[in-house]
Amino acid sequence: MPLTAAQMLQDAHAVVPKISTADAQDRMAQGALLLDIRDAPELLANGAAVGSHHIPRGMLEFRADPATAFHDPELRFDRPVIVHCASGGRAALAGKLLKDMGYSEVFNLGGFGDWKTGGGPCTDPADPGM
Repeated sequence: MPLTAAQMLQDAHAVVPKISTADAQDRMAQGALLLDIRDAPELLANGAAVGSHHIPRGMLEFRADPATAFHDPELRFDRPVIVHCASGGRAALAGKLLKDMGYSEVFNLGGFGDWKTGGGPCTDPADPGM
């Protein structure tokens, strides 16, 4: 039977714990990476969480693998990673992917709105007139 998106999300939620903005901020203060996996136009249109690091979801596998030329040194197996997207679904799937790749401490913040609602500081959207 083919794997469905709903099953993939269920599997991801089972292995990647959801955390609050306050918990994310505490973990960031201890060195965790807040990883924003939204696409670049989403960041430009909506702003970003202060202190977050951006890797678009479509490049995550390549940026997370130290064996590729595209590896991002911010991603380390010994560093906790907190993932967020726009609403939480991509973050859950990306979190499971990172776990599958050997990242042991991975958390799902959910969406950018969760960060803002939880009082997390944000950058302003880009000025479309620029």
